[in-house]
This record gives sequence, structure tokens and C-alpha cells, in this order.
Amino acid sequence: MTETGTRRDPPGTLRPAFYAAHPGGWRDWWTVLHPPYTAWHLGYVVIGACLAPQVHTDRLVATVVAFFLAVGVAAHALDEVHGRPLETGIPTRWLLAAAALALGGAVGLGVLGVGRVGPALVPFVVVGPLLVVGYNLDVAPLHKDLLFAASWGAFPVLTGCVAQTGRLSWAAGAAGAGALTLSMAQRSLSTPARLLRRRSLGVTGRIEMVEGPDRALDRATLLEPLERALHLLAASVVLLAAALALARLT
Repeated sequence: MTETGTRRDPPGTLRPAFYAAHPGGWRDWWTVLHPPYTAWHLGYVVIGACLAPQVHTDRLVATVVAFFLAVGVAAHALDEVHGRPLETGIPTRWLLAAAALALGGAVGLGVLGVGRVGPALVPFVVVGPLLVVGYNLDVAPLHKDLLFAASWGAFPVLTGCVAQTGRLSWAAGAAGAGALTLSMAQRSLSTPARLLRRRSLGVTGRIEMVEGPDRALDRATLLEPLERALHLLAASVVLLAAALALARLT
């Protein structure tokens, strides 16, 4: 039986995410980090920073670390506390402690950044933690696809730019809109993939072909194009961010 299973798989046969490691120990922490999605959204930070006329390496590194702590660790730890979607065995108190320490570290870096960049960074330092806590604990009416796209797509791009220049630019606005639409595409793919992996008992059906034999439908058939697209989109954003960083910093 393959990892994606068959249409008769019992509950729990599928891993809760395509990037989820086998449960237990440090592998649970790897799973909670959502590695491809974390890298994807850190790529937005780099893209925003590289739109500045001059890229300050220290500010770029600090902004990437702050977003890794806030999104990669804190947001995902809180998400796991809220309903255990990844089915890890990490105790709730450890997840909460990791979220608090990581979010505190991110805010601390933001405060230090205000001293270097100026007051234009203050709204981002304030809004960022509110988005992390409000979205990942599903505080109504925050849990929306558009808010996800704005928070994890546009917001990192705009923050990356402001952390470099102390102001927004039209280029950053356009890039932020692009990141927002890409994040909407991410949600359009990941939502049905999560439904298939976490909430379905199986899939039964077939595709009636114009020519040739009919094709059976199962979860593997439906998941494959969704998750392949997510893999490729994540890799595309990371590679684009790396290319921009190499062009600007070398």
C-alpha cells in the first residue's frame, strides 16, 4: 500500500501532510515547522528586501530570522495546539512555550529593528504578533482565506521592504499583491488536500473516458496533482528569492 493509500484506507492511514515525518521525537518538531511552507513564506521576505535600492545584509538576516520565529515556530506551534491537525505527540505546554519564546524573540528583533530603521517599522512589529495569535487560534472573524494570503503572503513582502528602506514603495506593493495571489493559490490547493488527508475515509468513483477504459478515482489520484503543484510553487518562490538575493548581494 502506498503512502497516499487506496480508497478503502481506514482512518489514520494517511499522514496528515505530505511533508509530515513519521511520528515521534524530534520528527514531530520537524513536522510542526511545515518546512516547505515556512521556506515559501521566508522567500517572500527576501523578495521584499531585494526590491530596496540598497540591501543591508544584517537587516535581511534579522528579518528572515524574525519571520522564521514568528511564522515557522510560533504560528505553527499554536496551530498544532488548536486541534492537533498534524497529530504530533508534542505536549501542549511545550508547544505553548515554544510559541511564546519564538514570538518574543521575533518581537525583540523587531524592536531592535525600529532603532535601526525608524518608526515606519512599528506597525509591522505590532500587527505581526496579532496576526500570528489571532489567525492560528482561529479567533473569529480572522480565519479567512484572504486574511491568510494577506498575512503570510503580502505582509512578509512589505515587511522585508520596510526593514530595508524605512518606507514602502510601489514595487513592494506590486510584489505584495503578487505574493497575496500566490498565497490564495496555495490555499486553493492545500484546502482540498487537507480535506482528503485528514477528514476523509476514502474516495470512490471513476472517470468515464471518451476513449479507452474508465479510470478509478481514489485519494492518491486526487492528491497527486494538488500536492505536486504545492511542491513546485514552494520551490519556485524559494528559487526566485535565492536568485534575487544572489543578484543583489554578490
